[in-house]
Amino acid sequence: MRKTQMVILAGGSGNRFGSTIPKQYVKIAGKTILEHTIEKIEHSKYIDSIILVVSETYLDYVKNLVKKNGFQKVAQIITGGNTRQTSSYAGICACDEDTKNVLFHDAIRPFVSHSILEKTVQALEHYKAVDVAIPCADTLIQVDEENLITQIPERSRFRRGQTPQGFHLDLIGNAYQMYLEEENLSVTDDCGIIKHYQLADIYVVEGEEQNLKITYKEDAYLADKLFQIQSGTLLEDQEKRLMLKQQLKDKCGIVFGHTSGIGRDIFQMVSQSGGSVYGASRRSSTLKGFDGLDISEAEQVRDFLQGVYEKEGRIDYIVNCAGDLEIKELEDITVEEIDALVGVNYLGAVYVTKEAIPYLKMTQGSLVLFTSSSYTRGRASYSIYSSTKAAITNFVQAVAEETYEDKIRINVMNPERTDTPMRRKNFGDEPKETLCPSVKVAEETLLTLMADFTGQIVDVRR
Repeated sequence: MRKTQMVILAGGSGNRFGSTIPKQYVKIAGKTILEHTIEKIEHSKYIDSIILVVSETYLDYVKNLVKKNGFQKVAQIITGGNTRQTSSYAGICACDEDTKNVLFHDAIRPFVSHSILEKTVQALEHYKAVDVAIPCADTLIQVDEENLITQIPERSRFRRGQTPQGFHLDLIGNAYQMYLEEENLSVTDDCGIIKHYQLADIYVVEGEEQNLKITYKEDAYLADKLFQIQSGTLLEDQEKRLMLKQQLKDKCGIVFGHTSGIGRDIFQMVSQSGGSVYGASRRSSTLKGFDGLDISEAEQVRDFLQGVYEKEGRIDYIVNCAGDLEIKELEDITVEEIDALVGVNYLGAVYVTKEAIPYLKMTQGSLVLFTSSSYTRGRASYSIYSSTKAAITNFVQAVAEETYEDKIRINVMNPERTDTPMRRKNFGDEPKETLCPSVKVAEETLLTLMADFTGQIVDVRR
């Protein structure tokens, strides 16, 4: 069977992005944009192999990136030209002899879906050229050289182009031979060449709004939020939930804050699955020799982890649910109360993470911390609490990058208002239907522990 190859164009300089490095190498959610994009293509059954077209400056960097990730479908990494067209042609020339279809995709579109890839390849069974596009939501206007409106066209017939674009290899190869022989022909993409020479009908597959092209820094902020949203949807498959829970049987984990609320539910779920789990809180510990543990004391955290390791010979995951809440305005809260809140909510999480890294390196393990919805915006009477939760999210994103090559996964859970003893203590009785059950948060936390992403803020909603 003749195959389908994907050419990922990653040779752009990224001038509009305003970064010191090309945007495809900027990290979002713990990985470079290019890595995210390759990952999506790597997992598609419709793509047989990948050709990466990069600038000569970053050739060795990309080779190391591919090797580090163990991408199996990357067949070639080649250098491109000074323009998109010369890079596309380099990709065409690198295609295998038995290739029927070739797709071109922007390296800075990391949200291309399996559905888009499927529809594009399937369309190539009936058409020789296929584009991907979405309807225009905004009104279009045409202006003259003086910036005066000359026409307002009917937008229903217009589309915004995306990638991938797909072609029969012989068609696009012949088109580029013609293009290279002609001077001063201006086209912006590969379909433009086919259209210019009227070589074939170009069928349009409907794209998706989320198939975002990261062009400006504002796009990077949006992309980061989209990765957060997608990390939640990754966990919705019930079959996957059962499979992930099954994996706990072979793991050894630690839950800090295991005697109450979310931590207690996590501890009980792991225990019921047959997994090996140890808990520690201020009041008690399940490890012999420890009556309790204060995570704001780094030495206590270090000794506890060492004790678990000496007994089990491994630590696969750690969950830190320990935390405290003090609702007071800054003028009224005491220095001692501030030290206690920062000590447990922030420094405690830092100490747990720092001491966990050597053990998690051995097992390529996972760590989960907790933030809250207040991390996005400070509120009156929550100044210390909110700022510690904001610090946790930034801390997780930074450490996820630092430990990425060690294959440690570090994420942070962001549950909405949850039915826990700590909440009831501070807010009294509230209608249960307005609160997220702590069991649901616990289940999502376990799924996150077993998932393969890192540096994510995982939102949990009732």
